[in-house]
Parts: sequence; C-alpha cells; structure tokens
Amino acid sequence: MNTLIFFAAAVAMASASGEEKILNDGNNVFTANMFSEVVKEQAGKSVVMSAFSVMQPLAQLAMASVGESHDQLLKAIGLPNDNVTKEVFPKVTAQLRAVKGVTLKQANKIYIPPNAEVKEDFAALSKSVFGSEFKNIDFTKNVPAAQEINSWVEDQTNHKIKDLVDPNSLGADTRAVLVNALYFKGSWEKKFDSKITTDRDFHVTKDKTVKVPTMYKKDDFKYAESKELDAKLLELPYEGKEASFLIVLPNEIDGLAALQEKLKDPTALDKAVAEMREVEVNVYLPKFKIETTIDLKKVLSKIGITSLFDPSKAKLDNLLKNESGLYVSDAIQKAFIEVNEEGAEAAAANAFVALATSLVVNPKIYEIRADHPLLFVLQAGDRTLFSGVYHN
Repeated sequence: MNTLIFFAAAVAMASASGEEKILNDGNNVFTANMFSEVVKEQAGKSVVMSAFSVMQPLAQLAMASVGESHDQLLKAIGLPNDNVTKEVFPKVTAQLRAVKGVTLKQANKIYIPPNAEVKEDFAALSKSVFGSEFKNIDFTKNVPAAQEINSWVEDQTNHKIKDLVDPNSLGADTRAVLVNALYFKGSWEKKFDSKITTDRDFHVTKDKTVKVPTMYKKDDFKYAESKELDAKLLELPYEGKEASFLIVLPNEIDGLAALQEKLKDPTALDKAVAEMREVEVNVYLPKFKIETTIDLKKVLSKIGITSLFDPSKAKLDNLLKNESGLYVSDAIQKAFIEVNEEGAEAAAANAFVALATSLVVNPKIYEIRADHPLLFVLQAGDRTLFSGVYHN
C-alpha cells in the first residue's frame, strides 16, 4: 500500500468579478458546508477552521486526478473546470499578498520519496498555479521525516501550528505528502486598551456562567441587527481596512445552534452583512485563543468528496511517474486563532495522505455584549479566510 498525505495549517488573526467571483462563490459554499460539518462534529466546543486553506490542496488534487474523483473535487469547491483553477488561484495569491496593513502569507509544498518523480505537467502547473515547492524525503525514516515537515509548517505559521504530521502516518508506503499553510496576523485599526480589560460574566449556557477576560471599546464600527439571523453583527477592521473580523452574536444565550442552521445557506450571512452601517457601538468582546484539529477525511466525505479516499476510484494518475492506484488515506487540518487587545493572529495547516494499491445611522449608541457563545469570520476583502465559534 502506498500513501499520499495532505495536511493544511492556518493561522489568523473589493468585490470580485468573472472567474474570481466563481472562486469566491465556491469558497462561500464550501466554507458553509465544511463549517456545518465541523461544528456538528465538535458540538459545544470552541472551533476555528479555514476552508480557504483546504481549497488549494483540493484543487491541486483535482488536477492530479481523473474521472469521478476529479469531478467530485471540483464540484465541492465550486469550480467548473481546471482552466478556471489555473486562472483564479495565481490572481488570488497575488491579491492576498497585496492586502494592506496585515501579514498574510500562504505556502504549498509536496514531499515525495527519494526514488519518486513528479510528472512534468503536474509539476509545472503546481508551481505556476499554486507556487508549490517539491522535496524528496525518506518516509521510511518516519520520525525525522515528520520532524522536517512539521518544522516547515512551524516556520510558515510563526510557530503557531506544531506537530501537524504524526510520524505513524508515514512509512515505506507513503508516496506523497501535500502540505498547505496559511498565516494571518493583523492589528486592529482601533485597538482595545488592555488596562480596561477585566473579568466579566460569560454565559456558556443558560445554566452555566463563568468569568472571562473581556475587552471593551466605544467607537464607530459597522453594525447591524438582523431579524433573519436573530443576531447582532459587528465588524472590527484591521489596520489598512482591507481585512476585518466579523462577529455574529445570537440574541439568545442558547441561540448559536439556530444561527448555525441558518448559515447553512451560504447567502444568509452576505445578506445580513449588506445591512451593516457605521454607528457608535459599545463593544464588549472576550479575549480568546482556540486551536482545533479536524479530521478532514471524515468532514469531506460528508460533503460529497468520497472517491478521493477509495483506492478503486481515486485515480490520482497525473501526480507521479510510474505510479498508479494512488488514493488519499488521511486528511488533517490544524487551525489556530488568538484574539486580544492588539488584534488577531491565526494559522491553519492541512495534510492529505494518498495510498496506492496495486442598519440606518442613528444618534443612538448601540451595544454588542459578547457574553455568550458567538460565531466569527476573519476575512480579507470579500474572501473568508477563517471562521469559527467561541463557546469559552
């Protein structure tokens, strides 16, 4: 049995048109679907994830595959064909590099055994479309191999994502490891004063209240009250105003589950955001830090990507020379986010293993008191990079 692994790591802190709109729409649908499955899988827990950092390796695997697995992958990420993939990802990478006021970087790397060779066409596309690097590595020495890959991921994510690759997932049968890393760090355009941060009540449920460090600021922010979502929305911009942190706070203490159900419709959040207006707001927001490990194989299988994990159907025929029957045996994402007075820092990393067989402005001051479970989205322009829920 030969394996291929995919890992993704992500850290966080203008309207598109044409092909870019296709990618944005696909990202929104894929994010909504993945988010729904992840929060269901980790019910009641604080979660952070980056669907965006999973899309790139999935698009690469689509280009490496033929037949049913190829079609399932493109359908899941909302891209009509490989030509659109080749067109949009270099543009998106360039746009993200150009986002002002924040540190935002992503990197892709493919590890293969010492005796393996990547097919020329796939190598050229991976480099030109995704900026992938390639490295030969001895998977039979699984501990040092895992250490080398994990060290690369740590370097790409400012040491926020550690131990992404388990040495036990590597061995003589491993034919490739695809790794994607996404890192974001931003400072608030309007910082919170740490001297004002104090422990306040946070209602985990109607029956359970704890004390959490809570930041406070009164200033002008984009804000809305959505009847459809039964929630308040607040947008906190980062320096440069091209990236922002969106908070969606249910009106009810136990309203998060109902909100998550409504957001299965990928257009629901966009409609609520369109109603946001800049007003003066009293903001109470917990400081928090979340790290999440996601079994992507389980999540992706539930949203229509099944052939990739089936040795009889995957057909990753375009990846390696003189190799057939490759399939993905494992897929993992680790994601991290920290939100404090200075801003936010976030990261995510993904890994896949493939095997082979033979509102209106108003003088009123509004208030958003985030003292119960909430949902958050970290975005650059119209593009969602990270999303999650905070339960405490």
